[in-house]
Amino acid sequence: MRERSDLGVISATTLKSLGIANPWRKCTAGGPWQRMYPGVVLLHNGPPTPDQHLTAALLRAGPSSAVTGAEACRRHGLPAHGRELHLLSPASVRGTGPLIIERCRPMPPVHTIDGFPVVPAARAVVDACRQMRSPDEATALIAASIQRGLCTPTSLREEARTNRFGTKLARTVLKDLGRAESVAERDARRLSHRIRLTTPHWNVTIADSTGLVIGRPDAWFDDVALAWEIDSRAFHYGPRDYERTLARNSRYAAAGILVVQTLPTRLRDQPEQVARELKQAHRAAAARPRPPIRMVEVR
Repeated sequence: MRERSDLGVISATTLKSLGIANPWRKCTAGGPWQRMYPGVVLLHNGPPTPDQHLTAALLRAGPSSAVTGAEACRRHGLPAHGRELHLLSPASVRGTGPLIIERCRPMPPVHTIDGFPVVPAARAVVDACRQMRSPDEATALIAASIQRGLCTPTSLREEARTNRFGTKLARTVLKDLGRAESVAERDARRLSHRIRLTTPHWNVTIADSTGLVIGRPDAWFDDVALAWEIDSRAFHYGPRDYERTLARNSRYAAAGILVVQTLPTRLRDQPEQVARELKQAHRAAAARPRPPIRMVEVR
């Protein structure tokens, strides 16, 4: 009997074909088996493993079904915390409890991960976000999928557009990620104007006395050679971006340039603290001899 099961999970139909006319009698309290889902039996009465749970759910969903949502994200190695099991199926099957079975035609392509049919990462992430209510949780998952190279902002946006029902949260997060720099620059300009520092130059190229280009800071206080960088979430998507940030800061330090780094979220949520840091940095920059740094035009 176990040889006809998958990880000890078997359908009631298969059991009946093996001569077990009423398998549910063995699934009563204290019985040797347990009922997982309608028509699905686990051939022991102990706690099922995650793989047994997923096997039973796929058996309930029917042939050609696939895993999506939080469980698919975890199978892809992403930090999704949803407890629901979300499956896609070409058939119309009802889920129960934490099992969500969504009819889907045509079915998306699938990958086999650990022996299970799993949808591509972009579909899994968008479907996981459909079950979320927290923008922070959705942002963390989307950012992780991009950082680890499993998705791109474009692939996620396309998936959210294709599968629009319930994707408002994912689309909002992706929109915010896409406009993070422009929003941050707007907030930075407003803050700079409010605290009445020397009006900075924005997105100008700076070079040393030999003409060697050092960088292109978001804001440049030329009177004291102070750079202000608004390091958006894009800088944290991957190790290469982090390496570029370190290299940029090393060039600033070698040229004697002071730099203030600010996250867009702090501009929005802690503007007074950012203002104090910027004014203190400006005073520190003014107190030391100004390095021979100049603005240049790049042709």
